[in-house]
Amino acid sequence: MSRLGLIAGNGQFPLLFAEAARAEGVEIVAVAQEGETPAEITALLPEVTWVRVGELGKIITTFQQAGVTQAVMAGGINKAGAMTNIQPDARGLAFIGKMPNLKDDVILRGLAQELEGEGITVIESTRYLSALIPEIGVLTSAKPDTQQWDDIQLGVTVAKEIGRWDIGQSVVVKRGTVFAVEGAEGTSAAIRRGGELGGAGTVVVKVSKPQQDLRFDVPAIGPETIAVMHEVGTAVLAIEAHKTLMIEREALLTKANKVSIRVVAVSVNSDR
Repeated sequence: MSRLGLIAGNGQFPLLFAEAARAEGVEIVAVAQEGETPAEITALLPEVTWVRVGELGKIITTFQQAGVTQAVMAGGINKAGAMTNIQPDARGLAFIGKMPNLKDDVILRGLAQELEGEGITVIESTRYLSALIPEIGVLTSAKPDTQQWDDIQLGVTVAKEIGRWDIGQSVVVKRGTVFAVEGAEGTSAAIRRGGELGGAGTVVVKVSKPQQDLRFDVPAIGPETIAVMHEVGTAVLAIEAHKTLMIEREALLTKANKVSIRVVAVSVNSDR
């Protein structure tokens, strides 16, 4: 692979991907989203084209002119903001018109199909980031107690169901009661809401959706997740093993240990 396209969304994910890919000798041609992608990407990569959310035609043209035949989608788009700030070009407008609904999975799969129809194959966004994908186990020095393990299992069940309806990926649970489910507001806002309602000691569970295409839509957590949990007194974070990206993994776990938040990676088919 001589050149790889990167459709960069928000957060640290696209920056980490760019760094890891370049360390492997891969030349990156990036398309960054105005108002979403961190400006630091221009310091990492020599070829960055900025587009407005919805400019699908410009993305395709940029890659084709650069000779890109494989691409990655890394980082999300603020869905609530995108609904009001989207500025599609003609190709983007036609794409939106073909969508049966605006669910995340439908949009992302449709975008992948549009790219592949132009000779640009979408590959997995975790290709160079395997060290940030956890195996099953307790990741911090302390582990959950019996009640917290029970809450984790309830959270996994509920999160998979809301994911099936493309509502969100995270839930907040305490002593057998669900206090928040993630919607369009995102994980951090759901954690705050659940912590405010449930008080100290809540358990946060984040998993992939049953229908999720992990090539371009990977659940992710980072140090900021732990910071929000600490603000509201959350006790445990459970994530899905093999399917969750831990942004800045070492910093995340160091922070979690410091504030006594237990972090575990679980199989959805296992209770430990």
